[in-house]
Amino acid sequence: MRYVVAVAETGNFTRAAERCLVVQSALSHQIARLERELGARLFERTSRRVRLTSAGEAFLPAARQALEAAERARAEVAAAAGEIRGRLAVGAIPTVTAVDLPTELRRFHLRHRRVRISLRSGASEELTERVRQGTLDVAFLGLPVGAPPRGVRGRELARGHLVAVVAPGHPLADREQVELRHLSDEPFVDFPAGTAGRIQSDEAFAAAGVRREVAFEVSSPDFMARLIRQGLGIGMLPADFVSELPDLPVVRLGDAPARMEYLVWSGSSPSPAAAAFLSALGVPAAGPPGPPGP
Repeated sequence: MRYVVAVAETGNFTRAAERCLVVQSALSHQIARLERELGARLFERTSRRVRLTSAGEAFLPAARQALEAAERARAEVAAAAGEIRGRLAVGAIPTVTAVDLPTELRRFHLRHRRVRISLRSGASEELTERVRQGTLDVAFLGLPVGAPPRGVRGRELARGHLVAVVAPGHPLADREQVELRHLSDEPFVDFPAGTAGRIQSDEAFAAAGVRREVAFEVSSPDFMARLIRQGLGIGMLPADFVSELPDLPVVRLGDAPARMEYLVWSGSSPSPAAAAFLSALGVPAAGPPGPPGP
C-alpha cells in the first residue's frame, strides 16, 4: 500500500522507488502482486506517464487510511512506553498571532525528535475541513466572534479587531481613527468572498449600513500588502498582525470588525503527538467538542 500511495503521489515508478528506498523492480513486482490479489489494475502505464485507473482511485483513500491506522497503532504503542512519535500535521491561517507558532513548533521538535511535523497554511474553512477529515491534527483559525466551527473540538485563544491598512501618502494615512462610513468610496483589497477573513469585514460594513467595493480578492496578507503599497486599494487586517508590515500606515476604526483566534482539533481521540502538542499549549485534548454539524 505504501508503494501504491508513493506512485500515485509522484506519478512515476522510479521516483516512488527512490522515496520508498527500494529498487524499482521490487516496487513494480509488489504492486503487480497486489493487483493480482485485488483482481484489478491500479495504474495505467505508458512510456510517458502513470495514472490511476478507476479501481486505483477507489483503492487510494482506503490505502491511505490503512497506512495512517498502522502508523497510529505504532505511535500508541510507543506512547505507552513513554515515547512520543508519529506525525503532527498543523494548519494555520497566515495572520495567526495568539500563539508564536514557529517558536512552539521548535520547542515541540526539540522535545519530541521522533515526531514528523508538517505545517499547512490556508483559509479557516479549508483548515477546519481538513481537521474533520483527519488530514490535519490541529489548526489555528481566525473567525468572526461568536461563530466557532462545528464538528471539531476547539478553544478560543484570543479576541481582537481589524484595522485599516493604507498606502504611504494615502489621504487617510495621517488619520489616527476613522469610521467605516469614511471608507465607502475606497476600493478594497480583501480575502475571497465567503471566507472567514472576509466575513468579518462584510458583516461590519453591513451593520454600519455602508456599501463598499472589493476590487481585489487575494488569499494571503503578503499579496494584499503588495497591492496596497501600489495604491490599488486599502485593506483590513488584524491589529495584532500589522506590526509585520511596518512600512504601511495603519488607521484604527471606531466601529472595527471584531475577530477571534481559535484552535481546533479532531472530535475523535487525538494521536499521541497531537495530544502532546495540545498539552504543550496548555489545552486539554479531552475538552468538549464543538457543536455538531448540520
